[in-house]
Amino acid sequence: MANGYLATLKKRGKESRVYREYQLIGLEIADILNDRSHKALYIKIAKEKKITHAELLRTAKSVREKKNVKNRGAYFRRIITKK
Repeated sequence: MANGYLATLKKRGKESRVYREYQLIGLEIADILNDRSHKALYIKIAKEKKITHAELLRTAKSVREKKNVKNRGAYFRRIITKK
């Protein structure tokens, strides 16, 4: 019985729950950049930066389209910190 409960908790922990708009934007940025392992960082950026959410998404999409960028997440963060 305990194994079933632990498995349920583990499964639930992997599901993302969104309560605020900035959480959704952060998750979308992580998906655009194919960097789900740093989703908390993107959520924090969406929450704290004084940049509109549309501009954050536009920047992430432009980074995704660049073919010569090896680490898209780092490149995105560098662009955002300069704004």
